[in-house]
Amino acid sequence: MPERIALPQYIAAIGTSPLARFSDLKPWELTAAASPIVGQLLAELPTDDYLIQGQIAIHRSATVEAGATLKGPLIVGAGSWVAAGAYLRGGNWVDQGCCIGPGAELKSSFVFANTHLAHFNFVGDSVLGSGVNLEAGSIICNHRNESPGHELRVRLGTTLHLLSQSKFGALVGDGAQIGANAVLAPGTLLLPGAVVQRGALCDQEFDHC
Repeated sequence: MPERIALPQYIAAIGTSPLARFSDLKPWELTAAASPIVGQLLAELPTDDYLIQGQIAIHRSATVEAGATLKGPLIVGAGSWVAAGAYLRGGNWVDQGCCIGPGAELKSSFVFANTHLAHFNFVGDSVLGSGVNLEAGSIICNHRNESPGHELRVRLGTTLHLLSQSKFGALVGDGAQIGANAVLAPGTLLLPGAVVQRGALCDQEFDHC
């Protein structure tokens, strides 16, 4: 298994966030447990601040437009905006000031403050830091359907490490910018401030990003 990845090196706010207690997990361990983790956090929310219906909690200052599809467990933080046509499923935690735009799909992911999925994005089984921006049509893939046995690897330095999980998208550091129609292949690790150009493929299994 890979050496431990220090999540605070990618996401500065994790240590003071509700996810602080889980910050020793590897990012793919965090996303694999997204549903129970979000369910646990949801049970601890102040009901004065959140509208809670079953396994869905929306901060009273957040906006969810008619036509969005929300499946719990789900937490949407203060001042966030979920557009008509957005689809959130599989256990998601969305911090304050985030935007999940029209046609965007978010699955089993953790999204830190002021991060934007512009529109027509897919983000699966991922951890996105603060101030990340995904331009229109950019995708974070979470499954290697082309590999024998759907094996998934992450690259640390020059070494590839096989994961036991069959699904993991990306760990995207604070302030990273992902251009329109760019694709992050499963297992991507982006440092804070990284830029992926429009239309680019980032596939670190083949040392290409």
